[in-house]
Amino acid sequence: MRPAGSPGLITGLAVGALLTAPLIAVYYPAWKLAGLPFVPFDVFDFMTRTLPGSVLTFGIDVMVGIIRALHIGPTSAVAKLAEQSLALAGFFFTAVVGSAILFAILRALHGRYAWLLGLALGAVLGIPILIISLHIGQTASTPAAFSALWISITFLLWGLGLALCYRRIAPQPVATMLDRRRFLIRLGSATAVVTVSGAVVGALTERMRQRMLATTSPRWSANHLLPNASDPVHPAPGTRREFTPLENHYRIDINTNPPVINEKNWSLKITGLVDQPLSFTLDDLRRYEPVHQFITLSCISNPVGGDLIGTTRWTGVPLRRFLADLHLKPNASHLKIRSADGFFEIVPIQDINADERIMLTYAWDGVPLTSEHGFPLRIYIPDIHGMKQPKWIESIEVTDHWEAGYWVVRGWDKTARMKATSVIDTISMDMTIIDANHRTLIPIGGIAHAGARGISKVEIRVDNGAWQTAKLRSPLSALTWVIWRYDWPFQAGTHTFTVRCYDGAGSPQIETPAPPHPSGASGLNTKTEML
Repeated sequence: MRPAGSPGLITGLAVGALLTAPLIAVYYPAWKLAGLPFVPFDVFDFMTRTLPGSVLTFGIDVMVGIIRALHIGPTSAVAKLAEQSLALAGFFFTAVVGSAILFAILRALHGRYAWLLGLALGAVLGIPILIISLHIGQTASTPAAFSALWISITFLLWGLGLALCYRRIAPQPVATMLDRRRFLIRLGSATAVVTVSGAVVGALTERMRQRMLATTSPRWSANHLLPNASDPVHPAPGTRREFTPLENHYRIDINTNPPVINEKNWSLKITGLVDQPLSFTLDDLRRYEPVHQFITLSCISNPVGGDLIGTTRWTGVPLRRFLADLHLKPNASHLKIRSADGFFEIVPIQDINADERIMLTYAWDGVPLTSEHGFPLRIYIPDIHGMKQPKWIESIEVTDHWEAGYWVVRGWDKTARMKATSVIDTISMDMTIIDANHRTLIPIGGIAHAGARGISKVEIRVDNGAWQTAKLRSPLSALTWVIWRYDWPFQAGTHTFTVRCYDGAGSPQIETPAPPHPSGASGLNTKTEML
């Protein structure tokens, strides 16, 4: 007969939570201080690489939709935080459920084999996680043997901890309910201390690392005027910044945490259809005559009017110039570019030879790329979305065929060409203008973008009135968005404002609404205001 008060499923959930929280907390500073694997992120990254493309697309669409609907903050930053939170929650939930199952089994066995079953649970969860973490290898910078030993020890100790807790709170001849209650309180206190300490140590370590990585060199934009500084068309107050600060540039990628690459240990490997394999350091690439281009990059997941878009000054080497030194074989036709995070994309050599703007980039705004944005090397290809432009590049394989890239395999568009898009950023009611005819004018403004095709015209409509031509500010380059402005004669009431644009060839913006998947969003951006 089972002793009264034997711990079971519910107690297992509670104890599992009290032991799993400090386990995660220990993993965090060990990752930041010693480069040991942070297994919650590794497991989540593994899942995102193995789930069907339709599931990933659904998750991306839902996440972006919720962030925009609730106006939580910058989409890319909030989405990344959400991914990390899901990774932690998934790991926590799995471990806690495993703990509850263990307690239920021990209750049925009257507490027999507690130590053996605790070790077994640690092995059942730890072994597949160990394999996944070593396979993904995104968070660890230590040798595989150290990572494997660390994961094995922590999971086995976690399983033994569960067994110890079961035996400690299970009914004993001389134990009292007060003893068990005191033990759980002490366990909870210890959990709180370890969890908070681990989180604080990890956070402080990360802050120190960021300070050490931060370049002391001034950014280009700190000491130079933008090329259109003298343009007479000024952005309407409230329009997004024409030149995006690096810390505000969007980041979308397949990682919960970006790969951190040591420049001293990195080189660009060239293999495949070349006379002989080659290797280039970052200093080798910097010896090429650099080119600087003002570029607007957009994510294919960006909805109309979204913030997954940014403009800055890129520095690098034209890929066409670089290819000339690789001695390609006659049947070479494509480059397969691989990233440190497992991402890859295929670029036709024909496209590279036809467009010198395609470049290998190692700096933004006059300073090296950050880890979050692809250090040490990323590619830029005009007129296509970021989903086909690898970051953290570690190798280029020269091949004789095309194949579907990472996101194309998962159901996204093969070409991913940017669509002409215009956005209303602001209706500046607090910055009214009185013109020569004593009319009150309201500045309205935003951006228009059509990849590398430029913008020839932007028009705005109020309610169902006629389309009116907006003023265009000179772009920073032929590869950037255009700032537009329209000073609207004020009329009291509730009004709906709509904007549309035409690309450089005069082709109109697609007005039919479409979601981001699979080829990028389309439709007209509108704002309704009570004035």
